[in-house]
Amino acid sequence: MRRDRKPYSIRRLIDGYVGLYTRHFLLPAFDAIGPGIDVTNPRNIEVWGGGIRAGSHLHIHAARANMVRLATWFTGEREGRITIGDYVLISPGTHIVSSDSITIGSNTMIASNCYISDSDWHDTYDRTAELDKHAPIIIGENVWLGVKVIIGKGVTIGDNTIIGAGAVVTRSLPANCIAAGNPAVVVRKLDPEKPFRRRQELFANPEKLSRDMENLKRYLAKDNTVLRWLRTVLAPTRED
Repeated sequence: MRRDRKPYSIRRLIDGYVGLYTRHFLLPAFDAIGPGIDVTNPRNIEVWGGGIRAGSHLHIHAARANMVRLATWFTGEREGRITIGDYVLISPGTHIVSSDSITIGSNTMIASNCYISDSDWHDTYDRTAELDKHAPIIIGENVWLGVKVIIGKGVTIGDNTIIGAGAVVTRSLPANCIAAGNPAVVVRKLDPEKPFRRRQELFANPEKLSRDMENLKRYLAKDNTVLRWLRTVLAPTRED
């Protein structure tokens, strides 16, 4: 369809279902999580294993054909850990898997279809065991990972750094830079003296933000009716 034809009342029902599903099925999967979690398509979000913790205002977008996965694995000697800071955005298709430790700093934005793994999962010569092919990943604060970025074991990424779309990060990168390529290398330095506006500023006034989002939903659905929405579900046309 060319736009969302759901009437406001249907959107409210869907929002209620999302909140209920999140409280009953997603939140208990975390060892700890702060307030303000916001998700879309929660049935396409998998949180698997222990040791997964997140701060406040975690925002996870998923899609029907593009699930988000946070997973830790117990190897018999240790269990992986995923630690996510405040105001982090995770977009559709992103997989974050750990057998060691992955730390993601506050205000970090992760675009669609990124893959972050602190292990190779199999040794070079012994394909039946991980052995020593694992090392912690540390992603700093206010980092921005572009679409389809891959981050491998043992990597540290400094604060404010941007990783270009499709980059493969196999070695650590400093703060305040833009990196791209396979393997990713620094292509430009950022001025650390210039102020950064971070995601947390969106939540400076949570009551106003909530009102504004509800008003936007009402505005976008103002011409939608239940009958028209049902028609688009059953027999959509080019005008839908």
